[in-house]
Amino acid sequence: GCPHCYAFEPVINPWVEKLPSDVNFVRIPAMFGGPWDAHGQMFLTLEAMGVEHKVHAAVFNAIQKEGKKLVKKDEMADFLATQGVDKDKFLATFDSFAIQGQIKKARELAKKYEITGVPTMIVNG
Repeated sequence: GCPHCYAFEPVINPWVEKLPSDVNFVRIPAMFGGPWDAHGQMFLTLEAMGVEHKVHAAVFNAIQKEGKKLVKKDEMADFLATQGVDKDKFLATFDSFAIQGQIKKARELAKKYEITGVPTMIVNG
């Protein structure tokens, strides 16, 4: 839900679509606290469910254009249900051990690469 990443989307998306097949582009959420943690956990949950790519733009628009906060898991689930995401599966996945592990990994990577702002691009990392 970061406004800087939202502004970067029109630049990065066409570039990603043109990448050679041997280049792996990975989005990792910045877990800097507050709403960023909630939005990062939502991103990781949707990614684990295999639907992140289907609702990515809708989530960004809801937060950045429509002013929805989407920081509580129930409000996330309600919104995502309007986008075709299984609400019960989202809620179960959101609090899962696997997602907690992904959150830990995202925080460790941010520390390893000394990320202090977003968006950040890491090459050959």
